[in-house]
Amino acid sequence: MRLRIRPTETAFYDLFTQLAQHLVEGADLLAKMLDESVDRDDVAAQLREVEHNADETTHAIINRVNQTFVTPFDREDIYKLASSLDDVMDFIEEAGDLVVLYELDALPGRMASMVEVIQRGCELTAEAMPRLRTMTDLSEYWIEINRLENQGDRDYRRILAKLFSGEYKALEVLKLKDVVDSLESAVDALESVANTVEQIAVKES
Repeated sequence: MRLRIRPTETAFYDLFTQLAQHLVEGADLLAKMLDESVDRDDVAAQLREVEHNADETTHAIINRVNQTFVTPFDREDIYKLASSLDDVMDFIEEAGDLVVLYELDALPGRMASMVEVIQRGCELTAEAMPRLRTMTDLSEYWIEINRLENQGDRDYRRILAKLFSGEYKALEVLKLKDVVDSLESAVDALESVANTVEQIAVKES
């Protein structure tokens, strides 16, 4: 029988779950950005609000770490996990904001596939956070995130090939590449979250 010397306080797990849920909300709003018929200014405003909420949850996690003598797992891992989750939200909001700032109309079709990868990754992350309490049934999560990251990489390369095919004007290429780079960064940040969860699980096993 494993002897637990760390507290069973649930606040950290609740906050991580809350932060991951913000990612789900942000990814769903980002998906709406793909529809030319929506009011993208309004969607971008909603994205900024969700990003602000995610920042507040991140700050709540950091504050609790600073006020807690013994944490559920290593402090540096808590900081890293909170920061990585917040990075995902930042890149999601950045991508949506750029679509509005650059006044982009039609977006490359494969961009929808990258957004779907982000949506699925955020959903899996939100499902995984509560399982940090017991450190069980997490391996499928990081394995699937790794698979999604590989898919996102493939989509990214194919979008770049499309952008540089000569079909788009030079200025439009630059604008679209900025958006796609933000999507790629969001996918990478999701993998960073999964890698951190794996490291925590290994340490706590």
